Amino acid sequence: MTQVTPTGLDAHKPAEITRLIRLSGIAKAEMPLAPLITLSVLGGVFISLGALFYTQTTSGFADLNGGITLMGGVAFSLGLILVVVGGAELFTGNTMIVMAYVDKRITSQALLRNWAIVLLGNAIGCAAIVSLVYGAGLLDGALGQRAAAISNAKIALSPFEAFCRGILCNALVCLAVWLAVSARTAMGMILSIVWPVAAFVAIGLEHSIANLYLIPAGALAGAPVSSGAFVANLLPVLAGNVIGGAGGVALAYRLAYGRSLRDEPATSL
Repeated sequence: MTQVTPTGLDAHKPAEITRLIRLSGIAKAEMPLAPLITLSVLGGVFISLGALFYTQTTSGFADLNGGITLMGGVAFSLGLILVVVGGAELFTGNTMIVMAYVDKRITSQALLRNWAIVLLGNAIGCAAIVSLVYGAGLLDGALGQRAAAISNAKIALSPFEAFCRGILCNALVCLAVWLAVSARTAMGMILSIVWPVAAFVAIGLEHSIANLYLIPAGALAGAPVSSGAFVANLLPVLAGNVIGGAGGVALAYRLAYGRSLRDEPATSL
């Protein structure tokens, strides 16, 4: 048989992805405060821009059939592409830092510090984009109607539904990040991200950071959303996102490939 010679552009194998994700988790947990909060705000901004693009793409349609929701999902993938390729910190992706924690490469304090700061920064970024979108008058007309409909649908979910959708959502989001780490080119990263993200959006799953933009935007567009209803959606989605990303992806791959990990200095992806 003819052996294929590696070109240097071949995708990383799963064991190598596992190692890179763990090393990235160490670097993220040890990141100084100023860059961490800055990149976290950017993460919220980027996801909000993807959510805005999704809202615009799906507005004006009386019936959101499968093709339209798929188109909207592809549009929403802009947010994670900006986060991964452009460089930012996103709470949902950072749930995979748990891999470094179970290997005792970071402390529980470092893990919780990262999650708390990144979640706060993401929320600030989302609030900034919501304010700009409202100030720009973009929540009028068909886009505003679609924003309100999205918000209404989210707060109508029961806590258990929101929790389960959060688990499924972040499993797909973290798989998108996982596949992106396998790529050696920017185009490979982009193509790796689009389909898992498009899938979660088209299916109707729940992403906590996206909801930090989508629900307030809908409320500003006229949806009758109370602060209690917002929290009732956000908390179970957050919990589900942690389980889906940390357990469904990071710890599953850690269990499968943990023995192949080598202790090396932390490096940023």
